[in-house]
Formats: sequence, C-alpha cells, structure tokens
Amino acid sequence: MGKLSGKVAIITGATSGIGKATALLFAEEGADVVITGRRADLGGRVEEEIRQKGARCVFIQADHSQAGDCSRVIERTLAEFSRVDILFNNAGIVTRGTAETTSDEIWNETIAINVTAVWRMSKLVIPIMKKQGKGVIVNNGSDWSVVAGRDVFPYVMSKGAVAMMTKAMALDHARENIRVNAVCPGDTMVDRWLESDYFEYSDAASLEAAVKEASDYLPMGRFGKPEEIAKAVLFLASDDSSFVTGHLLLVDGGNTAQ
Repeated sequence: MGKLSGKVAIITGATSGIGKATALLFAEEGADVVITGRRADLGGRVEEEIRQKGARCVFIQADHSQAGDCSRVIERTLAEFSRVDILFNNAGIVTRGTAETTSDEIWNETIAINVTAVWRMSKLVIPIMKKQGKGVIVNNGSDWSVVAGRDVFPYVMSKGAVAMMTKAMALDHARENIRVNAVCPGDTMVDRWLESDYFEYSDAASLEAAVKEASDYLPMGRFGKPEEIAKAVLFLASDDSSFVTGHLLLVDGGNTAQ
C-alpha cells in the first residue's frame, strides 16, 4: 500500500520538470493520476510512462490560462475517476523584468497562468472536496514567495500572491477538512533551463562546469532536482502532513536562510 493508494490526483503542468517527477512519484505511491500540459507529444509520453508502471493515468491537453480548459480538466477527471482527492497547482511560467520594463502583455500572461489559474482550479475542486468530506491542495510557490529577486518583478509578484492565496484558502477551508499548502522550491534543474540560453556550454563537461558556477551561491552548492521537490509535494499531499495547513514548505538548498 502506497501513501496515496485509492487517491485521485490532478497535477497541472506535468509534462516535464517538477510536475512530471511528481506525477511519477504519485503513481508509484498508488494514486490515479490526471496530468495536464500544453504539449500533447510530451503529455502522451508521460502518460505512457506512468501506465507502464501499472498505474492509471490520463493526460489532458490544456492551457490553464483559459477558463474553459480548467473546467474541462475537472469534468474529464470526474468522468474518469468520479472524485478529486489531490490538486497540485504546478503549471507556471518564469517571467523577467522590473516594474518599469514589464509590459502589459507579460503582466497579464504572468497573472493568468501563475495566479488566476491557481485560484480557478482551486475554486473548481473545493466544492468536490467538500462533498467528499476531505481533500488536499498543494500550490507550487517559490523561494521567491518569501524573498524577492532582482529583475524578476512579475514572477516574484505572482509567487507572492500564491503564498497569500495558500494561507487564505487554508484558513477558509480548514474546518471543512481541506488542507492547503505550498511547496516553495529554490532553483531546480529542469528541462527548460537546458533548452534555453541560460547556460553556455558545448558538451557535457562544459555544462557541468557552467551549472556548478551558476549554483555556487547556494549554501548546498548545487541546484535542486525535480525528484527532490516531488518528495516534498508528496509529504504535503499525503497523510504524513495531516496536521499541516497554510504552510509554505521551502525546499531551496538553504537559499532563504542566507
């Protein structure tokens, strides 16, 4: 028996990185998993990988900045599994700039995906969880939910909003046996970093050197792994944290302790 046996979990933005690692871990712990993402090719691969492990999984192509897509994910989940026990609001984007340089377009996109989608998905599952008598929501925040950074104004703003949403929802629904927490990762080595021009490298050796240099500011001297963040999400989603709600769990290699 796994820690999530008999549970149905929705994980948004689960085609790569932290979302994918969490989906795989949840499936290993016995959950039926619904995963979402914009890219059908990646989603199909993760769905098949989970099914090969013997777990039930459904991939739903969705853009969570769109209200209709959020509703469709919930409707499909209920049609397939008849309940929702866990929601991991993981989908998000990283945007950069200052208050001065942030355009209306970037502001609106950041709010839509990093803030509004978290509220909308939570709003849709809370009535289901109330009817069931219990449920868990985990939001993906950031170490920048509690401290700021330079030239990342729209992203920091959005993750600060996630922190306060988490606390407010936790208080509003604590007596309804719905726990709401946030995992707050620090810099984590995910695919989008390697696909961008964040690191300058020509081969595996130069990549390793670039990553080491970039992560040297962290007390632990390295970036986190998606699997490490997934284990923190599992803790918050499982009964191991049954007396935890309204909490921001920092998983940041000691960054915010500096």
